[in-house]
Amino acid sequence: MTRTVWFNCCAGVAGDMLLASLIDAGADRLAVMDAWGALGVDGFAATWERVQRCGVASLWTNLAIDDHAHDPGDSGHGDHGHGHGHDDHGHPHRPASEVIALIAGAELPAPIRANATAVYRALAKVEGAIHGMDPDDVELHEVGALDSILDVVGVCAALHSLGLDTISYSPIAVGHGTVETAHGTLPNPVPAVSRLLAEAHATTVGVDTTMELSTPTGVALLTVLGEGCGPMPSFEVSSTGFGAGTADPPGRPNVVQAIVGTAPTGSSADGGRPCHLVETNVDDVTGEVLAHTISALIDVGAHDAWATPIVMKKGRPAHTVHALCDDAAFDAVRSVLVNETGTLGVRASLVQRWPQLRRDAVVEVDGQRVRVKLGAGRVKVEHDDALAAATALGLALREVIYRAEQLGREFAD
Repeated sequence: MTRTVWFNCCAGVAGDMLLASLIDAGADRLAVMDAWGALGVDGFAATWERVQRCGVASLWTNLAIDDHAHDPGDSGHGDHGHGHGHDDHGHPHRPASEVIALIAGAELPAPIRANATAVYRALAKVEGAIHGMDPDDVELHEVGALDSILDVVGVCAALHSLGLDTISYSPIAVGHGTVETAHGTLPNPVPAVSRLLAEAHATTVGVDTTMELSTPTGVALLTVLGEGCGPMPSFEVSSTGFGAGTADPPGRPNVVQAIVGTAPTGSSADGGRPCHLVETNVDDVTGEVLAHTISALIDVGAHDAWATPIVMKKGRPAHTVHALCDDAAFDAVRSVLVNETGTLGVRASLVQRWPQLRRDAVVEVDGQRVRVKLGAGRVKVEHDDALAAATALGLALREVIYRAEQLGREFAD
C-alpha cells in the first residue's frame, strides 16, 4: 500500500497550519518534539489547542518564543512583525547559510534533515533571486526566525512519523493588495510566494481579502516536498485533520485540511487500479509540438504520456499520442490533446495499472538539490535536477547522477 497525504489549501497555507493539520490527522507529536530537541535550541514552548475556525473544529499550534533565549544562528539584528494572520512571533533575521548549518548539524533522521534542508535551500534561492544575491548570503527575515525553523523541521518530522510515500496539495489560496513585512510594504502574495508558486507550476485560487493567506514557509514546504498541485487523488482515506491559523475571519474557515490515506500497489491482477488510456492519431504535428503536448499532459495530471510512430492510410507517417490518467484529470487531458495537437478526434479506453511502491526523496550533491525516486532495489534520479546540478557545479551529468544515486541509497537502506 502507498501512504499519501493531500493538503486542502482553500484558505491558504502557513507552516504552523500544516504542522497542526498533520498532528490532528495522527502524526506523532512526540516525534516532532524530539526533532526540535535535536536542533539544540531553547527558549520556546509549544502546545496544540482545540479551537473553532468559522465553525470548523481544528487544532492550533501555539508556539511561544523567548526572544532573549539561546538561539544558535540568531544574528541579533532585532525583531520584525510578520502580520500575515497565521502567526505573529518575533522575527530576528539570519543568513540562510546559518539556518542550513543549524539543521545539517542536528542529530535528525536523514529524511527529516534532508527535507528540511531542501526547503530552506529553496527559500534561499528565491530570496537570492529577488534581492540579486548569492543564496547563502541572503538574510532570511520571517522565514529565518526560530518559529519558522521549528515549523519546517516540525512538519518534516510529522510527515516522517506518518510513514508517507507521497505528498500532494490543492490549488493554493492567495489574497491581494499589500502586506507589511520586515522588508516594508510588499505586494500580496509576497515575491517569495509568487516565485515558489511559479517554479512549481502550482495553481492558485484568488480570495477577496488583503490578508496574507499563504506564507513563504508554508508554500515552500508544499512545493518542495509535494509531488504536485491538483485535485485530491484516488485513495482510501484513513484519517483527516484540520490545522488552524491564528486569525478567525468571518465567512470562511481559516484552516488547512490534511487527508491521509492509502492506495493499493503491487504487481498481481488483484491489485490493479482503474485508469483511462486517452489517445489520438496525428499526421500533421511537428516533433516540437509533440514534445510540448507530452509535457502539458503531465502538467494537468496525466500519470504518463508518450508518442508512438505509426503509418496511416496512403502510407502517411504519423504519431499516436497517448496519456494515462485518473477520472479527476480525464477532462483536462482530453482538452490538452485537442487544443495542443489540433486533432479532430480523441478516443479513450479503461485499463488497469499496477504502480509499484515508490517514494520520493531529496538529496544534495555539493549543495545542489536533486530529487530521487526510491523503489524496490532501485534509485531513479530526476534528470532535470541532475542536469541543473551538473551545470551549476561544472561536473559531468553522469557523475552527478552516480553521486545522487549513492546518496539516495541511504534513504532506501
